[in-house]
Amino acid sequence: MIPRYSRKEMSSLWTDVARLRRWRDVELAALEGMVQGGIAPREALEDCLARAGDFTEADAARIEEIERTTKHDVIAFLTFMEERIGPSARWLHLGMTSSDVLDTALGMSLRDAAGLILQGVERAMAAVEKRAFEHARTVMMGRSHGIHAEPITFGHKLAIWYDELRRARTRIERARDVVSVGMISGAVGTFAHLPPSVEVFACQKLGLTPAPASSQIIQRDRHAEYFSALALLGSSLEKFAVEIRHLQRTEVGEAEEPFTAGQKGSSAMPHKRNPILSENLSGLARLLRGYALSALEDVALWHERDISHSSVERVIAPDATIVADFMLHRFSGLMENLRVYPERMQKNLEQLGGVVNSQRILLELARKGMDRQAAYVIVQRNAMRMFEQGVPFRQALLQDKDLLAVMTPAEIEDCFSAGYHLKHVDDIFQRVFGRRA
Repeated sequence: MIPRYSRKEMSSLWTDVARLRRWRDVELAALEGMVQGGIAPREALEDCLARAGDFTEADAARIEEIERTTKHDVIAFLTFMEERIGPSARWLHLGMTSSDVLDTALGMSLRDAAGLILQGVERAMAAVEKRAFEHARTVMMGRSHGIHAEPITFGHKLAIWYDELRRARTRIERARDVVSVGMISGAVGTFAHLPPSVEVFACQKLGLTPAPASSQIIQRDRHAEYFSALALLGSSLEKFAVEIRHLQRTEVGEAEEPFTAGQKGSSAMPHKRNPILSENLSGLARLLRGYALSALEDVALWHERDISHSSVERVIAPDATIVADFMLHRFSGLMENLRVYPERMQKNLEQLGGVVNSQRILLELARKGMDRQAAYVIVQRNAMRMFEQGVPFRQALLQDKDLLAVMTPAEIEDCFSAGYHLKHVDDIFQRVFGRRA
């Protein structure tokens, strides 16, 4: 992923040096397991541990140089280890295949990446929760089909977002568990050259669970679940971003992204304050969904393994985790600094002259014994007078003889109380946050 959409905390997990260090750790853990099982001499392990060392950019460059000849990355790595360690290195990779190293190391990388993503989810949830309580009773227009429906509170809207982020957290936690597996089972997964005890020992040392059964690879439905969880997270963040974009529209003006000192919105129009953060989130979410599709395509491989998945994962594993991490922190900063305009929300509530209380009139007529469809006709024709003739809804109702035959003016007026729509805010917050607003 390009630096523009990367945070160092996540991108550092995917450098060549980080990858080689994990390969080293897998090889050494497997060798230690062999020593425990009496398969390899302890002296060889001690020599490898002493000489393996850390990896640097120069080491990565040397391995890349070897690979230009071998055309095989793991063989190039092992050749380098032989150069560095000497004769004891012959015990490395004993009875193993390349995917034992690659897939086990990938499990470690995805596990650690998920940990950072979960930290980002927690930050996002905290930001949304804080703003939800801040605006628990900030009344705004609820909309369906983009059209005014009935009043809601901005805090209620954010409570819905918080609950959705909580589901995302659960999915990512499960995906982390599903992908945190390793294998040291040999060329086709039969343990023909090493016993399962070596795999158990190595995985335990590396903080992984042994795959119950593997072919030459760990099965890719696990990875597909992981990247699908990230795609769902991205889609939720896009959903929130699209809402902010709508609320920032000039005609709505109820919320706005932070606009910092010195920021410019347009090279041509100095007045512009555009929702660039939210639009960026919408674009990046498309990438995450694409990566998930690629991961799903990787599930079906030939027999015990082919490498059609390998090139895909070299791209999507770092890119998807880096993008998801970046999106979470961009969204969190957006929410922490979001500008909310209750006065504009109130103005928009009053824009249609109270017509959004039409359901209250409808239900009151039904309670008083009028057939629902007859009541609907009365309420709708007065609402249409507002749309088509500009007659305020309350005024139109008070001029309707059929309505006045059933309801008094005071009863009609009572149906325009905004507090009516807020009476269960505490109940909603109790369900979502475990405490009242």
